[in-house]
Amino acid sequence: MADTGKSRPAPAAETPAAEGHSEPFVSRWSRLKREARERPAEKPPVVPGPADPKAPAPELPPPETLTFDSDYRQFFHPKVGEDVRRTALKKLFSDPRFNVMDGLDVYIDDYSKTEAIPAAMLAGLKQAQNILQWAREDTEERERRAAAAEKSSSGVPEQASLESSEARADAAIGPEMEMKAMEPAPAGTSDAGASTCS
Repeated sequence: MADTGKSRPAPAAETPAAEGHSEPFVSRWSRLKREARERPAEKPPVVPGPADPKAPAPELPPPETLTFDSDYRQFFHPKVGEDVRRTALKKLFSDPRFNVMDGLDVYIDDYSKTEAIPAAMLAGLKQAQNILQWAREDTEERERRAAAAEKSSSGVPEQASLESSEARADAAIGPEMEMKAMEPAPAGTSDAGASTCS
């Protein structure tokens, strides 16, 4: 068979040793695996099971004498009353170690009680300036309507006020806009040319 020039992976014995160890990695891994199989199985730690409901209630110390280091497990026996259990837990959690406020509690403030933004600050806001402008325009519009209502009630026809508002709108357009509207469109932008291109 001809040698293709590809290098083959090194055998396990030739694998370089990991830093800080004298034997190669695979050999070390194999040795540790064998040692783990040969070691006798360790017994898991004994975890106390649930209390026997048939057993009598344990002798409990008075809740006033309990401290942070007291054993509270006996208060969770099934025959211990709920009120006694709650009293013991209240005593436990009244310890100052459980009452340290976390600095990351951002939702503990009462955000329903807000202070109004001062008028000076509100006027300084860009968005508020636009809102205030709309409010001013609304008041001006109301004043115009009130004045128009007074004129119409005093005998001035409503048609005259409409014509005057149209005249003001025409004056706002200006003569430049009227001239642009009268100019003919450039020759290259006709609709006939657009339909023949497709």
